[in-house]
Amino acid sequence: MKYLKQFFIILAISCVGELISHMIPLPIPAGIYGIVILFAGLVTKIIPYESVKDAGHFLVEIMPVMFIPAAVGLIESWGLIRASWIQYCVITVVTTIVVMAVAGLVTQAVARKGGSKNE
Repeated sequence: MKYLKQFFIILAISCVGELISHMIPLPIPAGIYGIVILFAGLVTKIIPYESVKDAGHFLVEIMPVMFIPAAVGLIESWGLIRASWIQYCVITVVTTIVVMAVAGLVTQAVARKGGSKNE
């Protein structure tokens, strides 16, 4: 029952993100709104960490399963993709490297700022 309650909290926040996405005419995915709302709730302690911890860990553990539909979609679209598969591969590699580099730099900056704050 605990998992169901925690999952419902996450689902409710996702639904609020969907509503905001429909109300605000910006090209921002509803999931981003939901993540920001959940993050803000956790930081301000409006949503206690313990109230979503276990369901959140479970969802992170099964995340690879969520990529299966996307992979199947790529396989089904092979006829359309075949002509430019090299460009798709190059874009995938380049964007992966850029995202990893930016995430690493941001993490280092946050760690430095947190380290100097404690000293």
